[in-house]
Amino acid sequence: MKILHTSDWHIGRTFHGHSTLEALAEVLAALVLQVRENDVDVVVVAGDVFDSATPAAPAYTLLTDTLVALHATGARVIATSGNHDSAARLGFQARLLRDGIHVVTDPRTVGEPITIDDADGPVRFFGIPYLEPAIVRQYWAGDSAADDADGRPLRTQAQTLAHAMGLVRAGMAEHPGRSVVIAHCFAAGVDATVGLEREIRQGGIDMVPVSVFDGADYVALGHIHGRQALTERVRYAGAPLHYSFGEQHKPRGSWLVDLAADGTVDAQWLELPVPRRLVTLTGSFDEILSDENVAAHVDDWVCAVYTDDLPQTEPMRRLREKYPFCALVQHEPLRVESVEERSYSERLRTAATDEERIDAFLAHVRNGAGATPREQELIREVLDDRTLAEALV
Repeated sequence: MKILHTSDWHIGRTFHGHSTLEALAEVLAALVLQVRENDVDVVVVAGDVFDSATPAAPAYTLLTDTLVALHATGARVIATSGNHDSAARLGFQARLLRDGIHVVTDPRTVGEPITIDDADGPVRFFGIPYLEPAIVRQYWAGDSAADDADGRPLRTQAQTLAHAMGLVRAGMAEHPGRSVVIAHCFAAGVDATVGLEREIRQGGIDMVPVSVFDGADYVALGHIHGRQALTERVRYAGAPLHYSFGEQHKPRGSWLVDLAADGTVDAQWLELPVPRRLVTLTGSFDEILSDENVAAHVDDWVCAVYTDDLPQTEPMRRLREKYPFCALVQHEPLRVESVEERSYSERLRTAATDEERIDAFLAHVRNGAGATPREQELIREVLDDRTLAEALV
């Protein structure tokens, strides 16, 4: 059986204030083509279908169009909800979907397989929607297996998924055959994208040991936005589109998994197109605006990190004159002046003149760099003019 493992579509997500809907539509159309060209039997979407619990209407349209296109290839589709999805909204139309499209959002169905047969017999797909311990423990109330070693109810993702996998393994025993588990979690040992999945993890997803998933022939995970192979059988596919400059060097694609009759796995990476590249340009402001850089990256999403000692005036406006798709600008000076141990407020209290107060302010907002000699001259001129004006009043 050929299985395409994808995840984290995040339909409706913005990129530094820009809509990604058109770019994602292009990428998902390429994914549909890959499904057709590779005679894929089952497409697995491992959570975070939407980016928001309240997606806008165009997000639903893109999802519907993509599911219909995937169904037209002859493949079956199984999608689960992630921590960004509203399980209720994603799953409300599940019963209305055409045969061959399955959306798994109900924790109470964990352990109940979706069975798809091929020439070698049945393959049992166990979808595990994102499980928030505080919400799902009510479904397993009174189940001693759902308590920790001290008899307390489930508190962590590790405990919750361990219990869910216990239900899955019971389902495997009741329904023999090859097995595929679909889950959305932060598995131990993965390489996260700084400022992205780690931030989500702090919002409720804690580490889950890989051993929790023992027993399945293949485990299709979602949540991490870069591809990862934790073992031959446990993998992340990552997001199909770059949603952060921290992801810019991570390839976009999906896993084409060939599940043999004996349950062995052969996984092949299928690259997806990148509609607009992401690049981080670091250097002085003039270097970033050099003709060479502009020629190479005028059509890219640009993160400009300029290293001049002092902040530039209107940097974003000036950058967008050369880079229409400049999305982010950061000032990270190479030279950082030594900062006095005294606090800003202490320096203000001890300043004897307005000139010293201004210098203290400049040092406070410019990484310890006080007024330059030329700035000192200008400050003195302005203060002298003010003194003269006051004297004439």
